[in-house]
Amino acid sequence: MGMDQRNSDKLICFHCGEVCDNDDIRIEDKIFCCQGCRIVYEIIAESGLDSYYDIENKPGIKGLEDVPQNKFAYLDDAQITDKLLDFQDENTGTVTFSIPQIHCSACIWLLENLHKFHPAIRSSKVNFLKKEAFIVFSRDQLSLRRLVEMLASIGYAPDINLQSIEQKNTPSASRKLWLKLGVAGFAFGNVMLLSFPEYLAGEGEIEPYFLQFFSYLNILLSLPVLLYSASDYFRSAWVGLRKNMINMDVPISLGMLVLLGRSYWEIFTDTGTGYLDSFTGLVFFLLIGKLFQQKTYDSLSFERDYKSYFPISTTLIKDGGEEAISISKLKVGDRIIVRNRELIPADATLLSPSAQIDYSFVTGESRLVTKKSSDFIYAGGRLAGMAAEFEINEEVSQSYLTRLWNHDSFTEHARSTVSTISDTVSRYFTYIVFSIALIAGLFWLPRDMVVAWDAFTAVLIIACPCALALSIPFTLGNALRLLGRSSFIAKNIETIENLAGIDMIIFDKTGTLTMQSSDAVIFHSFTDESLTQKEMRQIKTLARQSTHPLSYRIYQNTVGNVSDKLVSYEEVEGAGISGEIEGKKYQLGSKQWLISKIGSFANGLDSSVGSSTYVAIDGKIRGRFEFKNTFRPGLEKTISELEHNYTIALLSGDSDHEREQLQELFGTDKELRFEQSPADKLEYILEKQRQGKNVLMIGDGLNDAGALKQSDVGVAISDDISAFSPACDAILVGNRLHNFSRFLNFSQSCIKIVYLSFILSFIYNIVGFFFAVQGLLSPLFAAILMPLSSITVVSFATLATTMQARRKGIIG
Repeated sequence: MGMDQRNSDKLICFHCGEVCDNDDIRIEDKIFCCQGCRIVYEIIAESGLDSYYDIENKPGIKGLEDVPQNKFAYLDDAQITDKLLDFQDENTGTVTFSIPQIHCSACIWLLENLHKFHPAIRSSKVNFLKKEAFIVFSRDQLSLRRLVEMLASIGYAPDINLQSIEQKNTPSASRKLWLKLGVAGFAFGNVMLLSFPEYLAGEGEIEPYFLQFFSYLNILLSLPVLLYSASDYFRSAWVGLRKNMINMDVPISLGMLVLLGRSYWEIFTDTGTGYLDSFTGLVFFLLIGKLFQQKTYDSLSFERDYKSYFPISTTLIKDGGEEAISISKLKVGDRIIVRNRELIPADATLLSPSAQIDYSFVTGESRLVTKKSSDFIYAGGRLAGMAAEFEINEEVSQSYLTRLWNHDSFTEHARSTVSTISDTVSRYFTYIVFSIALIAGLFWLPRDMVVAWDAFTAVLIIACPCALALSIPFTLGNALRLLGRSSFIAKNIETIENLAGIDMIIFDKTGTLTMQSSDAVIFHSFTDESLTQKEMRQIKTLARQSTHPLSYRIYQNTVGNVSDKLVSYEEVEGAGISGEIEGKKYQLGSKQWLISKIGSFANGLDSSVGSSTYVAIDGKIRGRFEFKNTFRPGLEKTISELEHNYTIALLSGDSDHEREQLQELFGTDKELRFEQSPADKLEYILEKQRQGKNVLMIGDGLNDAGALKQSDVGVAISDDISAFSPACDAILVGNRLHNFSRFLNFSQSCIKIVYLSFILSFIYNIVGFFFAVQGLLSPLFAAILMPLSSITVVSFATLATTMQARRKGIIG
């Protein structure tokens, strides 16, 4: 059973934990409070989701509610649906709902298993902190209205605010907090004013009826504080208790009730004037601390605007030419060209006759969609096939890129030790606080009633695990910001944690260790007949379609205009490209790939001294493009710094013609592998991970996507042209590779700062308990100290990471 259904002679609903009036509604030995809970239980059981009841003793979700028939009828309006949906095509829709009812792990578990409730729901992911659910569903089987009605029927009605969809700026969330603070401040000031005669006069110098009159006025003034200003604490505590969980607001609420109950009892029994000044002051200072915390957090906000931070370029068509610009500079009306496997950075209109779009990064379903000229294309789609032109309709959206990069599909790493410690301590902290408070109260009770009350209440109030919980997000959040300023863009704070645990680094060569060279690309012909200008123009057209660094260099260094006669295009990842132009088949690629396609090579093909791309026209090898590789400056020093603490290896898709030069950089004891396909790189990483290595891979964001995703940390190098892949955990601007050892050292320092923050938090709580259990702290003073601990730890974490960043040369 999900819980003991007979608790203190009360009947408890098996599903939601509410008290049942009778046991008329039951299935076998399971009792339910209503038909809704019974129906939800049947759905869960039939869907094989019985383990839902093992997550929480009381999941806290009411059963199927009676949704009014036309409550969500407005969702049948296509204009409203278009505004709510993040993405839609003939078969698929994606939507992000705000669901305030999300409050526990059971809620998350149930919402992420919606696909078992209805076959049309493909996937659902929950952002617990934002209380949002991102749902992908089949529009041809389930309408948006029906989806919302289904969520509402099981107690998760989405908060749909159409006005907020139209407006980018929403009202400040702290406005309600200011109002509550104002009410508490007014009451506190007046209670203090009415209590002054008692403070200043001696015992018996105030007429009893005046004293009683002032006391009753204080009760009236305390009521709005109890019912309004302190309501968030009581509501949070009640939700926690209903789920059999003791959150941090439970001891605070209990401390308030102890002060309030003790005060009311003294006033009504005429045995004293109570401590309503302490109660109203307690709430007032708690709210001040809460507001100050919020202001501190806002000023240290690490929510990044990815369109500003991403060092990702797109190709702008301007004045008949092409220019690589940052996606942050894209404006509505700009025309861009997108190459094979590049993401479309913003909502746009297709200008080319046709294009194949892969929306797998948006929907999770790998399926090509054919689009025609003038069709609307959603941001996040990936072009498959020949390059296409688009006109930008909307500015680059931060939320789309953020969700894309942080989607669970691209986050498969286990929880780190430091996060596990924080979660475990925070979970049991409140139980420890209750135990200490109870022991202190019982110890003083037979000795001094007043001290017993103060000790019990002060312990409940001064204890604060918030500092512990905030150590990781603020330390590593600040690290994200500081690294971003140095052109190292990490996906999230988990990336920083994983960076600190790396013990092996694998480099790709082309585009990673090498940089774009201004030297001309040299073509070596293998026949007496050199390439004609028309053939060079067609090769440039073919090279234009690809994002591979060598293809891009061919395109940049070949004269002439591109042809519009390309009728087919195919790219084999990491191997080569082919296409048909004006009746001829052109192929560009590696020697091994062309051997597999054509079967033979002319003599002298292995005499290249640099990276090479081979050319075939209509099945005949015509020659090769030879590139003089220029290694990035400072590379030898970087590898020398890294080899002391990490195992270093190189995986390259090129031949081993540069082995000697690379051995000079890496040393003869390093493992250097050449002619590695993407599958070979992936298998090598898997092998090292099976040996217990924590692997970091640095490579090309798209051509090494599989290896980057498999590695514990995948870093994509970005230069003047970049194709973003969500498979990577971080993006590093190429000219900052020489700082990479500093970035790794900084990540390790950040983890040490987290542990120091833990120690600081523990010291605060130990010292606070030491004085509180002795009755030396009043509840009012404890309320002032409690938020200071969080602010101290947050300030320490932020300042320490900033100082370490300066010390290690991350920032100036």
